[in-house]
Amino acid sequence: MAIEVRIPTILRPFTDGERAVDGKGATVAELIEDLEANHAGIKERLVEDGSDGVGVRRFVNVYVNDEDIRFTGGLETAVSDGDTVVILPAVAGG
Repeated sequence: MAIEVRIPTILRPFTDGERAVDGKGATVAELIEDLEANHAGIKERLVEDGSDGVGVRRFVNVYVNDEDIRFTGGLETAVSDGDTVVILPAVAGG
């Protein structure tokens, strides 16, 4: 069993159009590294280096089993087989 990662439309060119892909890792950070290994270029769209270290980009939300990782440990949030991770870019407009 793997971790299901749901990919938003804007990032699907990195996953050959797939709406969801499988990944592995013990933390969100490891999962993102696995995604990058299998879908080159996606990591740059998800994380950035800031003054307080590496973190999820400001306008990208990541949820593990419906919990926002900003409140559960950030990139160090634990994930395991059977979990669902949703990547959701913030949308602005009016």
